This record gives sequence, C-alpha cells and structure tokens, in this order.
Amino acid sequence: MTKETNTIKTELFFTDALKKVSIDEKRKEILVSIADFIASEIKKYNAINFNFICTHNSRRSQIAQVWAHYAVEHYKLKNILSFSGGTEATAFHRNTVKTLQEVGFEFILTEISHTNPHYEISFEGVQQTIIGFSKVYDDTSTKKPFIAITTCSSANENCPFIPEALQRFHVEYEDPKSSDNTDSTSKKYLETNQKIAAEMNFLFLHISKMI
Repeated sequence: MTKETNTIKTELFFTDALKKVSIDEKRKEILVSIADFIASEIKKYNAINFNFICTHNSRRSQIAQVWAHYAVEHYKLKNILSFSGGTEATAFHRNTVKTLQEVGFEFILTEISHTNPHYEISFEGVQQTIIGFSKVYDDTSTKKPFIAITTCSSANENCPFIPEALQRFHVEYEDPKSSDNTDSTSKKYLETNQKIAAEMNFLFLHISKMI
C-alpha cells in the first residue's frame, strides 16, 4: 500500500466516521463545551495541550490522541498538541496499533521493549509526528498545563484531582479489551476506532469554526 493510498484511506475513514456514527445530543453538548473552552483558551494564550487519560493508556486514550493529532492537521489548526496517559503504565496494545494501521496510520518502532515499545506515528503530510507508548498522565514527555479528558470511568474516579489540568472533561468510550482473543476482536476495535474518530472530527470541526 502506497503512502498516497494510506492518505486517502485515513481521510475517508475520518470523514465517513462523522457521517456514519450517531452522536447523541448529550454527547454533543459535552463535545461542544470542550470546543468552547479550547477556543477561549487559544484566543487568550495562542496554544493548548490535550491529555487523554485512561487507566492503562493502552487502547482508548491512545486512539483518541492519534485522532486528535490527525484532526489538528486535517483542519489546519496551529499550536494544539495532543498527549495521552494513564493512572498506570502498561503498553500500547498490539490490537490498538493494528486497528490504527488498518486505517492508514504508519507505525515505526523507535524503542524496542518487550513490555512497552515506543512507536513513531505518522501519516502522509503530517507536520509533526507523535511518539506512542504507555505512560502515566503526568509523564515528563507530556506538556503542561493541559486539558484533561478522561476516557474511562476508572480513570475519572481514580483521578479526583489533576493539578496540571486547566480543566477536565469526561468522555467515556466502551473498552474493546473485552473482545481480545475472540473472533470479534478486529470488528470491536474498528467500532471503537470509528466512534473516537467521529467525535474527534466533531470536536475539532467546532474548534476550527471558532478560532
């Protein structure tokens, strides 16, 4: 598969996700409130950091970081960086890597580790790649302060206070982990991938209209 084909595949997945995934009104209200806050912060400080937080920083938070990074490039936004972290570090799960590769993202292994390998993640035309690996939410590689977005109930409950957060929001996603080592693994991860892509598209589209 060529880089050009990868580019088309990723863009189509991103744009089609917003058309195919139904986002209910309550969810839209949360996403719009995030967009409003981000837009106001960018107007004041000209820059903002996102930090998607989940318990193990292995699946949902990693997918959200990648699509947020893609959305920034897609909408030609500036000075917005995305990060992810957990309440504990485990590994960037292989099924998470696989579902993102299937929609065109390129992963280059930059640090070999049996427990927690590091990847450089990119797509054609990206101005700045990101490094993906599992880490705690306040890791030194994460730029602070940031907007904290918890993507699972456990992380939301176990992080009652995040001192580095300018503001925090809870946007929970169903964990595809339950499908690991089953016949529905690929399908379940793709569904999660698509839902997160759709909501990151919705979020950053609103941000792009306000700044």
